[in-house]
Amino acid sequence: MPRRRLCVVSDSEERHEHTRAAGQQQGQVDETLRDPYGDPYAPAQRRDRRTLSRRGWTLLLSALLAAAFAAVGFTVSVPYVALGPGPLYDTLGEVEGEPVISFHDEDGEDVADELAHDTSGTLSLTTVSVADDVTMFNALVRWASGEYALAPREQYFRPGVPEEEIREENIAQFENSQSAAESAALGLLGYPTDVFVQEVLPDQPADGVLPANAELLSIEGAPVETVQDVHDELEGSRPGQTIDVTFREHDEDGGEVGDEQSVPLELGERDDREQGFMGVTLSERADVDFTVDFTLADVGGPSAGVMFALAIVDRMTEDDLVGDRHVAGSGEINATGDIGPIGGIGFKIEAADDAGVDAFLVPEQNCAEAAAADPENMVLMEVGSLSEAVDALEAHSAGRDVPTCRE
Repeated sequence: MPRRRLCVVSDSEERHEHTRAAGQQQGQVDETLRDPYGDPYAPAQRRDRRTLSRRGWTLLLSALLAAAFAAVGFTVSVPYVALGPGPLYDTLGEVEGEPVISFHDEDGEDVADELAHDTSGTLSLTTVSVADDVTMFNALVRWASGEYALAPREQYFRPGVPEEEIREENIAQFENSQSAAESAALGLLGYPTDVFVQEVLPDQPADGVLPANAELLSIEGAPVETVQDVHDELEGSRPGQTIDVTFREHDEDGGEVGDEQSVPLELGERDDREQGFMGVTLSERADVDFTVDFTLADVGGPSAGVMFALAIVDRMTEDDLVGDRHVAGSGEINATGDIGPIGGIGFKIEAADDAGVDAFLVPEQNCAEAAAADPENMVLMEVGSLSEAVDALEAHSAGRDVPTCRE
């Protein structure tokens, strides 16, 4: 009779199986706790993809905020303009194939061959770039570069004034600087000049008595040929005194309108002077049978006058003022040749230094600021009038000492 084999499970094995089963159940419970709404029998890795942890939400919100900040920084403009070095223009050279300064007779024919001479150097006017619609990031980048400065926009674009009107004002200032440069240069060269009423100040003695564009012929019978003649005639006058003024009216194009007229004018008073005051702005215009024309666009303001005047003098004299050197500069000028201060001198000197300019003409009122810019290899020539500027150029070209802003 065959023997039957009896299998008995020992206590230790039974405990082992019980523990293993309990562990499996515990694992299932743990997985269920990690994903209470998921399938307790699904793999934990697949279920974790369905939700974001606190760290994930933090990263997502940070990314969204960064994107919003970037959008604002790159699109929203700040109420500032960025000022920096602008381009240089050679007043003795050409722009787009046309000479910056040309000469024509009354029929419009070019007479440069008769009046002008060749030059060998470079005489550059300098500019300041003004960037508008500056965004937050753009402003920060420009400021951090150290080459630009930020200024309140309202200093350059007056609130409530259309930008087109401001642009027209800048162009008018630029054209007036050309007219003043022509008068100053031709006067220095010895051409006869006439004196015109450039502007009649409102509510002043000449308002309603003298028209704008009137050519002054005499005051109290004394001929008027220069603005200084007018100042000399008023030197001994007193407010309330009546003077006789003889003039001839001209239209905006310079053509004569009507005959000579003599009118009485009662002088007013001003706190800054003892003599009488006419209430007009005067300018000198050369009495010549040719015109000096300027070809330069996209430039505004009055600060190009000095360089235009010097270019006219250099072109119309046989001696080469600049020589083979590169000279730059800036400055307002009036019809009598007085040089006035300008803005942005530091940026203009920086642009000239980058261009390898040998010398820079600085209005005497800007000398302290110019010296602070401290260009290493550039002579800063201090000038107060057109005649001083011509003398400085001649001395510099000859290798002689010149008055500088570093003295």
